[in-house]
Amino acid sequence: MKPRAVVFAYHNVGVRCLQVLLARGVEVALVVTHEDSPTENIWFDSVAAVAREHGIAVITPADPAGAELREAVSAARPDFIFSFYYRHMLPVSLLALAARGAYNLHGSLLPKYRGRVPTNWAVLNGETETGATLHEMAAKPDAGAIVGQTAVPILPDDTAAQVFDKVTVAAEQTLWRVLPALLAGEAAHLPNDLSQGSYFGGRKPEDGRIDWSKPAAEVYNLIRAVAPPYPGAFTELAGTRFVVARARLAAPGSAAAQAARDLPPGLQVRDNALFGVCGDSRAVTVLELREARNGGPDSGPVVSPAQFAQFIDSSRQS
Repeated sequence: MKPRAVVFAYHNVGVRCLQVLLARGVEVALVVTHEDSPTENIWFDSVAAVAREHGIAVITPADPAGAELREAVSAARPDFIFSFYYRHMLPVSLLALAARGAYNLHGSLLPKYRGRVPTNWAVLNGETETGATLHEMAAKPDAGAIVGQTAVPILPDDTAAQVFDKVTVAAEQTLWRVLPALLAGEAAHLPNDLSQGSYFGGRKPEDGRIDWSKPAAEVYNLIRAVAPPYPGAFTELAGTRFVVARARLAAPGSAAAQAARDLPPGLQVRDNALFGVCGDSRAVTVLELREARNGGPDSGPVVSPAQFAQFIDSSRQS
């Protein structure tokens, strides 16, 4: 008899890991996912669409602790519950409905970066490595025993979206590798020592505001961590918000690096080049600047160096 599972899933990791379960012969009796928010930039694939392609029942409950969800999961009689980038904590009473255990796929190398948006936090903090971890679910978030992990590098110029693509592959590889042993009841369950790790909360679009008084490395990490399709790092001038969509640390000896020594912190334009001067007198070269619009970080028009220079001149005269 095939093992039965109820899968809580969202986003690209949810899509890929759901497909791994199906490829490994797991009978997915029910998929629980989220309604897409009209206020969110939905740049990722749909778990619900994949489930329906395979004839799997899909529900989108608002309350993970509600009686309706509990009844639906109980009726599915799961051997396992899996959570793949589902955005709500599942109550212990719900996890207990899985006869053979409940497991979550988290986008970091636990116990580091427990909590929300771990990939973005890892890039923001200048980490050089992250990954994916399959672990047992417990009452605390990302706190259960570790079943498997796969590491990926964070290169110096990687954006969070690029790292997330790597983490998605790492999640798929981790689940594919450990699932046979897990289904056979032979998977290792390693300690998840929370005292050696870290926890981070969620982030809001407003957290992308650039503080140009910070060192250039910190400013650049922020730009990478929230670059589109995330909300974007931004700065405001004369009531207009500009999103720094793409950037690089200015190379030593470059025109931007030399100009930064004599200019105050902030967004600057010289010789038809845009750059941000930071608190340590180093520069971040701006490769793509956009005027912010309500439709998301990619929705506003690209602002050229000449247009930005004209904006500065007109704002000074007004």
